[in-house]
Amino acid sequence: MNDFKPDSKPLSVRNIPPLAAVRDKWGWFLALGALLVVIGFLAAYHVFTATLVSVVFVGTLMLIAGVGMLVNAWRVQGWGSFLLWTFSGVLYLGAGILAFYNPATGAAVFTLLLGATLIGSGAFRLWVWFQNRAQRGWKWLALSGVLTLLTGLLIAVGWPDNSVWVLGLLLALDLVFQGAMLLMLGLAMRRT
Repeated sequence: MNDFKPDSKPLSVRNIPPLAAVRDKWGWFLALGALLVVIGFLAAYHVFTATLVSVVFVGTLMLIAGVGMLVNAWRVQGWGSFLLWTFSGVLYLGAGILAFYNPATGAAVFTLLLGATLIGSGAFRLWVWFQNRAQRGWKWLALSGVLTLLTGLLIAVGWPDNSVWVLGLLLALDLVFQGAMLLMLGLAMRRT
């Protein structure tokens, strides 16, 4: 009684609109790209404000997640993970409240966590590279690990002084690169 019928199209073709279907929308891609680039440069110019906005945004998400975890903890009390869900929910709520109550302190905490995460990620990539260094093409993983580790160390060494601009600068760079990508995509669509 199996009603499952596999799709005959390969995975790479399914659910992807052909370029022809969105080609006439190239102007929207250009407009959105230009808007993101402008907002990115504004964020870079007002980097402290961009940092605070990103902290408040992340804090909002953490508040929502914390409430969700606490609700889930009380709904599955007999499951055995009640304390874990409750503890996680309280941590998320606490971090979200901190981000709203004092965004500058929230920025310092988030920046330190970002630095620690980058250090850990870079070290892990270097360990994976070291274990597989005889493989072809693994030098790119080593380069990625070194760059990630150095970025994390730079953030950690400059902490807490750099916490007023690191998150805002990352937000600005992301907006500029996303906008540039959309601009290039819109121009490519216009030419085809």
